[in-house]
Amino acid sequence: MGQTLTEKILSDHLVEGDLTPGEEIGIEIDQVLMQDTTGTMVWLQFEALDLDEAQTELAAQYCDHQTYQFDFKNTDDHRFLRSAAGTYGAHFSRPGNGICHNVHKENFAAPGKTLLGSDSHTPTPGGLGQLAIGAGGLDIAVAMGGGAYYVEMPEVVNVRLEGELPEWSSAKDVILEMLRRETVKGGVGKVFEYTGPGAESLTVPERTTITNMGTELGATSSLFETDEKTKDYLERQGRGDEYIELTADDDAEYADEIVIDLGDLEPLIACPSMPDNVVPVREVAGEKVEQVLVGSCTNGGYEDVLPAAKMVKDQEVAKHLEMIVAPGSKQAGEMLAREGWTAEMMAAGVNVSEATCGPCIGIGHVPASDSVSLRTFNRNFEGRSGIEEDNVYLCSPQVAAAAALKGEIVDPRDLADELGLDAPGVELPDKYNGSKTDLIYAEDAIDDELIKGPNIGEVPLQDPLGSHISGETLLKMEDNITTDHIIPATSDILKFRSNIERLSDFTLSRVDETFAQRAKDAGTGVLVAGENYGQGSSREHAAMCPMYLGIEAVLAQSFARIHKANLFNFGIVPLAIDEETYAKIEQGDDVEIVDDVAEAVESGQEEFTIRVNDDWEATANLHASERERRILTAGGKLPLTKQQAEGGAAPADD
Repeated sequence: MGQTLTEKILSDHLVEGDLTPGEEIGIEIDQVLMQDTTGTMVWLQFEALDLDEAQTELAAQYCDHQTYQFDFKNTDDHRFLRSAAGTYGAHFSRPGNGICHNVHKENFAAPGKTLLGSDSHTPTPGGLGQLAIGAGGLDIAVAMGGGAYYVEMPEVVNVRLEGELPEWSSAKDVILEMLRRETVKGGVGKVFEYTGPGAESLTVPERTTITNMGTELGATSSLFETDEKTKDYLERQGRGDEYIELTADDDAEYADEIVIDLGDLEPLIACPSMPDNVVPVREVAGEKVEQVLVGSCTNGGYEDVLPAAKMVKDQEVAKHLEMIVAPGSKQAGEMLAREGWTAEMMAAGVNVSEATCGPCIGIGHVPASDSVSLRTFNRNFEGRSGIEEDNVYLCSPQVAAAAALKGEIVDPRDLADELGLDAPGVELPDKYNGSKTDLIYAEDAIDDELIKGPNIGEVPLQDPLGSHISGETLLKMEDNITTDHIIPATSDILKFRSNIERLSDFTLSRVDETFAQRAKDAGTGVLVAGENYGQGSSREHAAMCPMYLGIEAVLAQSFARIHKANLFNFGIVPLAIDEETYAKIEQGDDVEIVDDVAEAVESGQEEFTIRVNDDWEATANLHASERERRILTAGGKLPLTKQQAEGGAAPADD
């Protein structure tokens, strides 16, 4: 039996386990990337492991989320990250150089390599054949130290693309169609491999739009085979020697197949407030719009901004509306400027912003109250834009530009008929020739010791797992609670990412602003949630802060992959409960795990008995590998790794 492309890359990097779906495997990691809001903790954890140098082939530190540096705490973090990169041998991308996924794609992503990143959209370079996975920061630190990365072997699903995209439809519509069909939970435990003649018709930037936003499906990763389009892209980036041919075997067996005829796709849009709330644009046409943003790691490339620039050339954006373009990288911004497109956009009334994640996480360009914002981003979780009860729609650059000109949501095909617009298509430059000034390569490092400002704290450690867990149900939550709910990423909060003591004050504040203080007063407790708890970003702070506040267990109907791993990594027991138990338990109920918890976890016990209010009992399940049980027993991955290092075992044995 032949292998899928995913299986081929995993086989080449396998250090433990076998490629049986659902079984835990350990893989060698070639590259790691960090961004500024997660990177501070990665490097503090790396320092705590007492390691001298990054052991991966490549490590890259980017500053992309808090580039505006509203507070000295932000600037101190960036200085610390530059010093950590210099001290431990990583490349450093200065603030303003661009979003990690875009800059990494341009400079370092390589077919056949494995990439682990402390950001959930790390799978972006799957569009050029790199198997890339998002993970919590502690997993990055251990992998950077030479340790294996462990993950459940995913099912591999073949997404066969037929036909070609019609005019005015785009790669964004492909992934929106996937979300419409599969929902934000449809990719959990899966890798989506895109194949077929439709896949071959897409350029690498179009492919990376799809793999980037595959994260919203809950997928472990997304992947395209390599071909002449891949080689062409790398050559235009001046990296043609990194191309290798990678395809699935003809007789590869997939867990499932999804077929999409690109020719049938029309412009789509995700309505508030979930990426899978997808409808054709014509169904919501006429909705007044006050803000349009083109950019983000999904649609911020040169090839993404250019169609919007072509559409607004010699036009004017609606008077009641603001249109902002934030290129995904300084390379993209520089090229657009040199070719005159920045001037054309500015003449049309467009505000050109810095290359940053910013508005995607509510930092800058926050929508007005009771208004509609159209964005080419990947997430529209309620409140993520920086204002509660927002109305954020997700769409392609073509749909966004059309709305900017019309002043309301409009299908670009209809606007083209009205204004006589030509379809902009997809155009790649002959060469990607932006400067590399803001990329400090490891060999050119300017620091050789860590520089810590007063806001940079210590890594909190959990005690080893005890025999008894009991406490109040401090919060009961619904389905699809995101990491933005658990630890918001707005500018007033983001600056404390390197200071867990202070950051913990904001834990679950978007669900219940009294939670942090109640948790402190209680000293211990449990959380209860519905399905898909912890979806969204990779931020390990969403596990670290509850741990710091005394949360010992989370009872949920199901967990998002990265967040569940982070709960293990910080010693919080993730227990799965059924729908009946979830419905019956109430906030304020006293919950006790009847079993000797430490002994049960260590022995491999799966079913646990929970007693509620000394009144009724139910069964909860711990789905954990032997390795994850060792992590829980030790109180988390960092304590366990330090124990192993002190006992003579390398991090790779974790």
